[in-house]
Amino acid sequence: MTAPEAAKIGAAKTLALTGGTAPRRRGFRAELSPRSLAVVMNLPTLVTLGLVLAYPIAYAAYLSFHRVALADLRRGIFPFVGLDNYARILSEPLFLLALKNTFVFVAVSVGTEIVLAVAIAILINQRGVWTSRVTKTLILLPYAVPPIANGLIWSFLYNFDAGFLNRILFTLHLIDAPIDWVGNPNTALYALTVPYIWRTLPFAILLVHAALQGINPELYEAAEVDGARAWHRFWHITLPLLRPIIVVILVLRTSFAFTVFEEVLAITQGGPGDATWVAAWYSYRRSFAPPFDIGVGSASAYILAMAVGLLAIAYVKLIYRKVD
Repeated sequence: MTAPEAAKIGAAKTLALTGGTAPRRRGFRAELSPRSLAVVMNLPTLVTLGLVLAYPIAYAAYLSFHRVALADLRRGIFPFVGLDNYARILSEPLFLLALKNTFVFVAVSVGTEIVLAVAIAILINQRGVWTSRVTKTLILLPYAVPPIANGLIWSFLYNFDAGFLNRILFTLHLIDAPIDWVGNPNTALYALTVPYIWRTLPFAILLVHAALQGINPELYEAAEVDGARAWHRFWHITLPLLRPIIVVILVLRTSFAFTVFEEVLAITQGGPGDATWVAAWYSYRRSFAPPFDIGVGSASAYILAMAVGLLAIAYVKLIYRKVD
């Protein structure tokens, strides 16, 4: 008997035993419901976010309620202190100064960035303006510069003896003597806002420009037929329709401006004196510089996070209420 004949005889016996029907193979993988499939597809991302974000945030909260000094790190024992770290921070003049400087930095940088972003986006959105193509080409260059490199570049520009900024102003006869931009306590904090705005402005411009592309041109044509001037068209058409994206920019830029660190590290390192101490720099110095009080540093970071959250809620409540 050949092999094919033996196979046919075996198949016939199987059919006889099963009532004339071939056995159905059970699928190795059952079909998932849409909800289960969504969970499976998002599980790697959720696990990654949990390990990279959620765990450090939760552990920082744990540390903020404990005394975590250098000696405690060596022993691996962190005594529980409750709200003492928060009480120490809120009663420390240096932290209050850093918090004040942070609010000033955020107000100046974010406010200036919103105004410039709207103005530049409207400019490059005009088809008849020849500078629009040049601006669109160069607009992303500052955003591509790493923050620490941006700080180093501006530290050279601000240099008192050989800084390029002083040289330009002196050549244009705008100043008679060099200006110590970051060495003067009265100007150092405001000087820090310029490199930060220069680095982050392209992001806001792109968002506003994208929102302008979505405005129906017929609205402007109808307003122009009714005799509305350019300012009235901007105030009554453009600005109201830009409010949702302005809220997004305010929330994002405020969150990042509250945590400004790289420019401070590269340009002033908190100086002169404590003139440019901001909240993020305070948390860094308390945690990773003597006396290495990581518990206090974690508590200050959480106070900063709560301030950002409250401001974000205020933005949404105040501005979106006008939009509705």
